[in-house]
Amino acid sequence: MGGVSTTDRGARGDRDDRGHRADRAERVPKQDRSRATRQRLLEAAVACLAEHGWAGSTVLVVAERAGVSRGAAQHHFPTREDLFTAAVEYVAEERSTALRDLFPDGTTAGDRRAVVAALVDLYTGPLFRAALHLWVAASNEEQLRPRVTELESRIGRESHRVAVELLAADETRPGVRETVQGLLDLARGLGLATLLTDDAARRERVVRQWAALLDGVLDRGITD
Repeated sequence: MGGVSTTDRGARGDRDDRGHRADRAERVPKQDRSRATRQRLLEAAVACLAEHGWAGSTVLVVAERAGVSRGAAQHHFPTREDLFTAAVEYVAEERSTALRDLFPDGTTAGDRRAVVAALVDLYTGPLFRAALHLWVAASNEEQLRPRVTELESRIGRESHRVAVELLAADETRPGVRETVQGLLDLARGLGLATLLTDDAARRERVVRQWAALLDGVLDRGITD
């Protein structure tokens, strides 16, 4: 029986090693492409939802906007509900990260007006418009409702955490938690008003007044 020489085994090993390296080299770009495709789909979904509402935002419309096939879109998100709930959550997380980056060292009393303005801005852009369309759709779509309810709960908790962190609010003091939550509820209401008209001037006055109220609550606390 003929044997395999050391030279042959070495050559084969070299080929196998090169093959493995080539496979790894191919897999990494493929993974990067997959992540990039997913991100394009998420961003396109939010843009479509904000512009066209739930009825006008199909998987095909989003796929075309993202520049991918419908099959590729459904590979990442098997259902329409998967796509749009993931999209709103993704952009909400991105906005929270960006908001924290605006104030990397936290804040002081003198910065509160800027923080309040930045928190209000979260509810005046395309993300809020897209989320609003999703909420309205969920009120009529039984299969969508529990997912959006759970999503809104997560986003709400995260928004509250970010607000507490940036305002350096001590929620062990009476009234502080309610005041921070009131700020977020106020911001949501201002966002609704902005959907119909340019409410920037009134919003600025409200932001200034709310920042002054926060100073009183956060710096001095509230007595029972």
